[in-house]
Amino acid sequence: MDIQYNEEVVSQIAEHFESILQLLGEDPQREGLQKTPMRAAKALYYATNGYRMNPAEVMKQAIFEYAGSRLVVVKDIEIYSFCEHHILPFFGKVSIGYIPNGNMIGLSKLARVVDVFARRLQVQERLTAEICKEVFDTLSAKGVIVVCSAQHLCMKMRGVEKQDSSTTTIDYLGAFAEDPDLRNQFFESLKH
Repeated sequence: MDIQYNEEVVSQIAEHFESILQLLGEDPQREGLQKTPMRAAKALYYATNGYRMNPAEVMKQAIFEYAGSRLVVVKDIEIYSFCEHHILPFFGKVSIGYIPNGNMIGLSKLARVVDVFARRLQVQERLTAEICKEVFDTLSAKGVIVVCSAQHLCMKMRGVEKQDSSTTTIDYLGAFAEDPDLRNQFFESLKH
């Protein structure tokens, strides 16, 4: 993903990182840390690029006339996000299913819309719901279902320190909310 850095914003973030390093008891001027505030600022700016993207505009770049399939499933889209409670990463995979209603979307745009929402401070539950609603609304789909499975470093490296824990969230709208057989068809497709 190409990103345009706002140099003024990145510089301000770097100043804060330098202050944080000092507050932690580090010397930001020591050899290994001299460039760390700027590197960390650019990394955080990149990792939160979703704030500077419009999900509907991303999707509308590749909406086409419906070409025929009862169910479209894109599975195992990688996500990297930050827990809004601890600013620690969580990561995993998202799978999306939708039932077309006169149009369809270029498959890569589903992955891009996932990134728009994942690259913000998030909670997994909201991330799943936002993706589902955006795909449903922008495509005017008959139904959309989204499942997200992720591992949270806020549970692995602090707090309860449970290394093997993972979380799965599911959201669905339209036909998937009305028909459990459709939900089952989606989950069966994820097994293949």
